[in-house]
Amino acid sequence: MNISICPLQRFRCFLNFIIISIFFLTSPLTLNAQEKIGDLSNREKIISTAKEIMTAARYCALITIDSTRQPHVRTMDPFPPDTNMVIWFGTNSKSRKVKEILNNPNVTLYYPEPKQDGYVVIKGIAEIINDKMEKEMYWKKEWEAFYPGKEASYILIKVTPVQLDILSYKHGLIGNPYTWRIPSIKF
Repeated sequence: MNISICPLQRFRCFLNFIIISIFFLTSPLTLNAQEKIGDLSNREKIISTAKEIMTAARYCALITIDSTRQPHVRTMDPFPPDTNMVIWFGTNSKSRKVKEILNNPNVTLYYPEPKQDGYVVIKGIAEIINDKMEKEMYWKKEWEAFYPGKEASYILIKVTPVQLDILSYKHGLIGNPYTWRIPSIKF
């Protein structure tokens, strides 16, 4: 018996082959660069890309947890991350976020990638800082109207990172197509 395959069946077989090949190439069994989180060059790329995104973003979101364990999100005007990825903010000493941080220092920061579909998330430990020299160092002239009596009303929030997650299509830092896990590093 002679079986002939029509062009449509041939095309379907070819598509199935492509789909199966893609599945195996993207499965967790395949070593792929974004899964090599411990790789030093990948870590450096993640940090440098995160700094680029964080610096380009004018604002970020600060998420704290209140005494009833409810998250609170607010827009903040951060300073660029320092060499250790520590992030500083200024705020009013009487603000709700200060009380929340004193009760629970675990915070999350969210930076959207400007004009792109990516983002940076920093999970960290926040501290309230009321040191005169540091307050002078982390001050923006445009804030004068918000802090009359700056000595008493202006205080700092310092966030030391614990974990950094990033998604940036522009920089090739994307989620695993099988697990959706995005590149992440621990500090």
